Amino acid sequence: MGRDEGSIGQERHPLSPRLDHCPAGLPRAAYLDPDWYGREMATVFAREWVMVGRLSDFAPGTMRRVTVGAAPVVVARARDGGVAAFHNSCPHRGSELCRAEEEPLGALIRCPYHAFAYAADDGRLVATGHAKPTADFDRAAHGLKPVSLRVWAGFVFLNLAPEPEALRGDVPLESLDNWPMDDLVTGHRWETGIVCNWKAFWENYSECLHCPGIHPELCELVPIYGKGIMGPSEAVGWAPGQDSARNLRPGAESWTPTGAACGPVFPGLSEADRTAGYRFVTIWPSTYVVAHVDYVRSVRIVPEGPTRTRLIAEWHFAPATLARPGFDAAELAAFARIVMEQDGAASEMNQRGIASPAFTGARLMPEEYEIHAFHNWIRARMETPA
Repeated sequence: MGRDEGSIGQERHPLSPRLDHCPAGLPRAAYLDPDWYGREMATVFAREWVMVGRLSDFAPGTMRRVTVGAAPVVVARARDGGVAAFHNSCPHRGSELCRAEEEPLGALIRCPYHAFAYAADDGRLVATGHAKPTADFDRAAHGLKPVSLRVWAGFVFLNLAPEPEALRGDVPLESLDNWPMDDLVTGHRWETGIVCNWKAFWENYSECLHCPGIHPELCELVPIYGKGIMGPSEAVGWAPGQDSARNLRPGAESWTPTGAACGPVFPGLSEADRTAGYRFVTIWPSTYVVAHVDYVRSVRIVPEGPTRTRLIAEWHFAPATLARPGFDAAELAAFARIVMEQDGAASEMNQRGIASPAFTGARLMPEEYEIHAFHNWIRARMETPA
């Protein structure tokens, strides 16, 4: 065995996240096969929390149609602000309840087909239109099918599972408690379709081996990315105590075109928050949130088929920042948009290569520990062996 093969494993500190081996990735079918994709919709996206927007997107007195995996769902927000979610399907004959993207809502959700009516707060059947049920019809058993809903940091998450697990991220959700998340206002939105499997984009997000070749602007702002790693502990030979608290280049405060903060720094941030410059929270399978000292960006990953994915990115600001004379949210968003466009192109390039019959599956590198964790997470939820 040559020096490179033997020494790398020996130089890995036990606390480093680097892998101590090069495991196999998911098989080629995971990125191309309609049956595999269908199983993901029936397991991963039917059991996990999926982000569908900001609470402010759902105006009081309206119901809004959204999609969770393969399931159409209606989110009903009462005039008093209360919010509930149900499968967008009438228990009578299956008709959709909410036809437009958004419709007015009173106390009832009324089926547009046969006028069956349901309480908007809990989905109970209130009326059967012109139908006159016989004694064997159990009204209590024919209400709308509920969908679990949770609001975290101003974002709405839905879960199709009958008894969902708690909402969790890759780091404790409390890591964003110093940011005024509930009070932020969406100032810019960018949406695009990319021709790749949804996992291909998540995998690209989960490693920085590609950063030196794909993201020159980002590597200039975050120098460690230029080394092909996301943090100091990924480096060969790392040991505790070698970390630098600062991620951004000297003089930079935020992910903006100039590196300068676009508005006042959030007042509740700690010195560690400001020094780090950003914090990521990843919530598989649908979203990640990047909190900067002056604004927050959220990105949704929406599967649209085995080889098509939609990205929805939004930039959220303090109202005072948006009100600043001359402030242009789109101009501020330009930096991260460049990075995401590069990521999208890289993911499409990867997808085209995966389609080759020569490719059977990845062999992951030690720096791709997050991809390995993601693959194991997918396997466990699809109930397939690791």
